[in-house]
Amino acid sequence: MPTPTEIELQAAAFRRLQKHLMEDRTDVQNIDMMNLAGFCRNCLSRWYQEAAAEKGIEMSKDEARELFYGMTMAEWKANYQTEATGDQKEAFEKAFAENVGQK
Repeated sequence: MPTPTEIELQAAAFRRLQKHLMEDRTDVQNIDMMNLAGFCRNCLSRWYQEAAAEKGIEMSKDEARELFYGMTMAEWKANYQTEATGDQKEAFEKAFAENVGQK
């Protein structure tokens, strides 16, 4: 079990990762993150939602994404998301199946 200090450090590291992905590197596409690392911003928002559920807090997928992204998915897509290539989509299908499954 992590100590309170470890929890604070973990939370600070998460906030820094979130800032990095949402402010510093908006150019990095979710599909590329998923294809290379097996997770993306949407995964992080889903993990946020799952952590809330473990605490008895109901949160929809859209609510979790808006909390993580700091905006709606529609706003994110309009501002930062580019059209994926066929190769990216093909790699994504494999990465999603391996890392996320049917969630």
